[in-house]
Amino acid sequence: MALNLEQKKAVVAEVNEVAASALSVVAAEYRGLTVEELTELRVKSIDAGVKIRVVKNSLARKAFAETGFACMNEVLTGPIILGFSQEDPGGAARVMKDFAKDHDKFVVKGLSLGETFMDPSQLATVASLPTYDQAISQLMSVMKAPIEKFVRTLVAPHTKVVRTILAVKDAKEAA
Repeated sequence: MALNLEQKKAVVAEVNEVAASALSVVAAEYRGLTVEELTELRVKSIDAGVKIRVVKNSLARKAFAETGFACMNEVLTGPIILGFSQEDPGGAARVMKDFAKDHDKFVVKGLSLGETFMDPSQLATVASLPTYDQAISQLMSVMKAPIEKFVRTLVAPHTKVVRTILAVKDAKEAA
């Protein structure tokens, strides 16, 4: 079904709005996938907080022109599905990587973190980026480690004294 000019402008505005707030974008070719498989991808993406969109390539180029994702223009050929990661940079990459594992016809063409274009070979690296909650957890454990070590250092002499006294007591009771 062909879109009229107003509908095309609405699609460009919608994709531009999503892209402007996205942390990363993954473009993949979905040629040969069934409707059920694409529905499965959409469900997985909704669960992960990733927005999936199939857009004509020319409209996607226009939408990306005002954002940092203009570097994706070279991979916008053929039937492309776009995954926009809104919450964490690796979200779309994780969804696309997991889906591509089970579906041979699903081929990732490229991805972008901000204004940096990356080859599909770097999909696993981006997918392994921690989520926001994981990053906070890692940061807190790093910040807590020196304090824990300091407390263990302060307690160690007292613990040794108590163990020594108990050892002397046990030795006297045994004798």
